[in-house]
Amino acid sequence: AFTEMRARGANITDIVVLVIAADDGIMPTTLEAIDHCKAADVTIVVALNKVDLPRADVNRVKAQLQEKGLSPEDWGGTTLCVEVSAKTGQGLDELFDSVCLQAEVLELKANPSGPARGVVIEARSEPGRGPTATVIIQSGTLKIGAPFICGKYYGKVKALVDDRGARNTDATPSTPVEVIGFSDVPNVGDELVQMDSERHAKKLSEERIEIARQEKLKPRERSALETLFANIEEGSK
Repeated sequence: AFTEMRARGANITDIVVLVIAADDGIMPTTLEAIDHCKAADVTIVVALNKVDLPRADVNRVKAQLQEKGLSPEDWGGTTLCVEVSAKTGQGLDELFDSVCLQAEVLELKANPSGPARGVVIEARSEPGRGPTATVIIQSGTLKIGAPFICGKYYGKVKALVDDRGARNTDATPSTPVEVIGFSDVPNVGDELVQMDSERHAKKLSEERIEIARQEKLKPRERSALETLFANIEEGSK
């Protein structure tokens, strides 16, 4: 489950802050995260955490990063590495500045005008709320009452709840927001697209559900290996 979460996160985001403990160095989960980021071609900013501890060895971690193809900027590479301490707060402002710098260099921009588009990062059904999903808005502005299609399902925004639990009237690009008003629980990774009317959204949803149903009814094609075994078995009779 955590592997899937890391993979989805790498595919959704524009910049990844890779947190590595300066006393432990690169761990198996770190390598997994690096692989996901490389596969998604996402820029990485490394936060070397716990630099306040006596056992912290920043140079050892940087050497490990270099071995994995993430050459630190102060070693002549292109990967920004920031020394931080979550405990003392050391370096956190510098980390924020580094992320902002990368966003400028990459020219990461989104248009808040027009129909909203976003991607589902969490989905569930809640008592009293029904099907609910946390969505990151990638373009446009999602507003209360907006009809939408999301994967196979449709809906109309009944409520938008931010990460502090406050209800908002709209959600702009880069905002993670809890959307209430789905016809059913969408899949994580589904794209939410604002539609011109709930009627059109419902029609498209019905078409997608029917396509998915037809796909399930199709007989599964044999793999080459299964066919080979079947031929061998038939020949031995």
